[in-house]
Amino acid sequence: MSGGDIAVVGMAARLPGAPDVDAFWRNLRDGVESITALDEDDLLAEGIDRATFERPEYVRAAPLLDGHDLFDARFFGFSPREAALLDPQQRVFLECAWHAMEDAGLDPGRAGRGGVFAGANMSAYWMSNLLGGRRIVLDSDIFELQIHNDKDYLATRTAHALGLTGPAVSVQTACSTSLVAVHEAVRSLRADECDTALAGGVCVRVPHRAGYLAERGMVHSPDGHCRPFDARGAGTVFGNGVGVVVLRRLDDALAAGDRVLAVVKGSAVNNDGSDKVGYTAPSITGQERVVRDALRAAGVSARGVTAVEAHGTATPIGDPIEIKALTRAFREDTDDNGFCAVGAVKSNIGHLEAAAGIAGFVKAVLQLRHRQLVPTVHFAEPNPRIDFAATPFRVQRDLRPWDAGEHPRRIGVSAFGIGGTNAHVILEEFTAAPEPVPADGPQLLVLSAKTPEALEESAALLDERLAAPDAPDLADAAYTLQTGRRAMRHRRAVLVPAGPGGDRAGRVVRQADAGTGRPGTVFLFPGQGAQYPGMGAELHAAEPVFAGHLDHCAEALRPRLGFDLRELLLDRDADPARLTATEVAQPALFAVEYALARLLEHWGVVPDAMVGHSLGEFVAATLAGVFTPERALELVALRGRLMGALPPGAMLGVQCDEETLRPLLPDGLSLAAVNAPGLCVVSGPGPLTEEFAAALAGRGVGTRRLHTSHAFHSAMTEPAVAPFTDAVRAAGPAAPARPFASCTTGEPITDAQATDPRYWGEHIRRPVRFADALRGALPGGRATLVEVGPGTTLTSLAKAVTAGRRGITTVRTMPRPGEEGSERETLLLAVGDVWLGGGTVDWTALHGGSRPRAALPGYPFARERHWIGPGPASASSVTAPASGQRASRPGGLRSAYAAARGDVEKQLVSVWEEFLEYEPIGIHDDFFELGGHSLLAARIANRAAEALGVPVPMRELLAHPTVAGLAARLTASSEG
Repeated sequence: MSGGDIAVVGMAARLPGAPDVDAFWRNLRDGVESITALDEDDLLAEGIDRATFERPEYVRAAPLLDGHDLFDARFFGFSPREAALLDPQQRVFLECAWHAMEDAGLDPGRAGRGGVFAGANMSAYWMSNLLGGRRIVLDSDIFELQIHNDKDYLATRTAHALGLTGPAVSVQTACSTSLVAVHEAVRSLRADECDTALAGGVCVRVPHRAGYLAERGMVHSPDGHCRPFDARGAGTVFGNGVGVVVLRRLDDALAAGDRVLAVVKGSAVNNDGSDKVGYTAPSITGQERVVRDALRAAGVSARGVTAVEAHGTATPIGDPIEIKALTRAFREDTDDNGFCAVGAVKSNIGHLEAAAGIAGFVKAVLQLRHRQLVPTVHFAEPNPRIDFAATPFRVQRDLRPWDAGEHPRRIGVSAFGIGGTNAHVILEEFTAAPEPVPADGPQLLVLSAKTPEALEESAALLDERLAAPDAPDLADAAYTLQTGRRAMRHRRAVLVPAGPGGDRAGRVVRQADAGTGRPGTVFLFPGQGAQYPGMGAELHAAEPVFAGHLDHCAEALRPRLGFDLRELLLDRDADPARLTATEVAQPALFAVEYALARLLEHWGVVPDAMVGHSLGEFVAATLAGVFTPERALELVALRGRLMGALPPGAMLGVQCDEETLRPLLPDGLSLAAVNAPGLCVVSGPGPLTEEFAAALAGRGVGTRRLHTSHAFHSAMTEPAVAPFTDAVRAAGPAAPARPFASCTTGEPITDAQATDPRYWGEHIRRPVRFADALRGALPGGRATLVEVGPGTTLTSLAKAVTAGRRGITTVRTMPRPGEEGSERETLLLAVGDVWLGGGTVDWTALHGGSRPRAALPGYPFARERHWIGPGPASASSVTAPASGQRASRPGGLRSAYAAARGDVEKQLVSVWEEFLEYEPIGIHDDFFELGGHSLLAARIANRAAEALGVPVPMRELLAHPTVAGLAARLTASSEG
């Protein structure tokens, strides 16, 4: 098949002697054989009787998979009971698939239409340990065991766990399974059935640490070594392993900045048919045809393929047939000899059956990436039935550089299954290095995990990677973490200052529990008093979106101010007195806050509600569509001029509540603001405010003179109300398209208020009820309050307003007046704080487009042993993980623990703990959040009915998935 190159963008593998791909490469490079010699203790522990393993033909060797019985069940949402029932092949494949996506820098949730093509061996765990030889009766026990162990469910379970919505196809062609899976994934991508495809295979043999009987006439090696193409080759050694690769269309991968590890040029699959000695025998014709078809599909000449990763089982018949078939296929294009290196990974790790093809594929990609050909272990003298000198092939004996010659480096990969399904894939190196994307500013590294312990381990692994000599570009690493990792509950954000490698001493680390669900986001816009020269200068220079909006505001204000506002905003050394003037301060604050809000929205930080303090409400109204930016700038400039023309006045902060303050106010002073409990502002003539401050001091009430030139929101502003009302009427305000709070009423603004010119006129005179407005704008649950503008005045007030309320995060976006600090770093930390609180961010927009993805450490799974020993067992008899103790109640549940209260609840809790394998279970804990599913619901419903002596319909459990809810429903039904 042909029709477009396919990129290999990620890989993960756990193979004998190699917990990951990097270790696998080191073993390949160093010619390491990873077949383990077993001793009596190993064999006895697996239940192998002495009479068997003491037979002379019993070979005490196996390629083992470390941790085959371990699994991070909680990460994937499995209860300990479910994990113990699940075939270990499916467990290790799930973890490997997740790591492969991480290696690709792809969050499965953002992978678009993701497909899964995978295969596994027959579940020996099911047959040996779970069934134990008992007769199969079709009941709920067997059905549950079947869906947890049958290899038909491997691909669909992976798609479900990762949230992938493309084709999920289990592939089963014996030894060629996983390479056929690659072929099918390539076909699906080319047919546009998916955008990303995972392909791979897994083999976990049970019992695991066990050898085999090398009987005459079989394919097993008599000495525990696999020697492909060697004169001593006498058979293979079957082993264990798992591998997954991530594939994308090359054009898509390049557009997205993916790391392209290699390119699939073409592939082919066929079957031998009956043209061979017998069903299990190989066929020269079938193998020749599949290689020839793959070359044709790739559009390359055999002369341009300088390496082949062969099937190479080291059997006396198989190896000569394979080389003969390869030679026939190559002879259509070339008569040259000895130009193509041939090797077989089975010499290192044995035959992994369903995972054999993917192991060879991964090896081939690694050789292309490192531009080296690795040795074929044990090769000394060629098989006398193969005349290599008369073929295009030579067995690769040692590690050596892979010279490209006149063609790009290309390698063919073969896998041939018993039964005759053959597969061959042509891979080519990818030499076009991605264009580096410059990044000169600070970077934000984000990490998350499902547990605090995993978060700490992830941080340590990342720190080690970034300190390595071959560390990736910091901006690429930041982008990969931000866009290529699923955001989990426990989060950490690390701000790395600008500069080569980042100043470690200047790094800022923040950490939070993001909870569940997205919090509401509330933008807070400060009023006059927070301004300072140079505010926004750094952002204007670095962020085009901010600069564009600020420039538009400055140009629109130029004829009304008589000068370019940027003279003050972009010059940190400008005269502060010019910006203190009300007629300049108000337009300046509006311009900066509006531009900053638009930048945050461009980055995906979008408010659910807004609150503006005095002038800040005009920014909220403009974002809500009440005013166009141009009309708003006209009004704000006029408002500043009108207020600047008023007689001077003063404002006094008072530390008491409104009820206490109002009776004490003398004539001539006005209540200007109620900002927080015990924090009010009084406004009026200067001498009168001074007298009032002295009177309050005599009562023990604290006050503070505010740095303002006028008595805002007092009777002294009355002359500005009428002309401003007329100007708003001419502006034609519209009904808001987005919610924001009225700081005049302290409630959400109505359409009638927003479109009433008198509202905006009286806005100048009436007191600011910020505390009430904020309370009205807050959502019922968690909330992130973002102060959009200079300083921390409103976030400080918000903390006082929300004191004692959990789930509130306050965020500042710009430095305070007089504070030394980078605007870019402050804003980046703000975005990090939003994310830490559970908010969403458009990271690609933040970077100004996609960046190259970096290879970073994968998730540190917290693996535990989940295992049922051999012997007849039923699904219902599985009552504990391997430790013999029930697991403790999971952390991070939405509900707090609450103990059972009555007999019904206590009985139900006991049943839930029995089947879900957690202890204690609270009466408000959700069945599905604990790992429940419909099959388990049926079993729990039946057991609960036995315990309570009343019918417990499964539908009631599914409709009321907590102990409290189900108990209440059952009680109501019995009373009815």
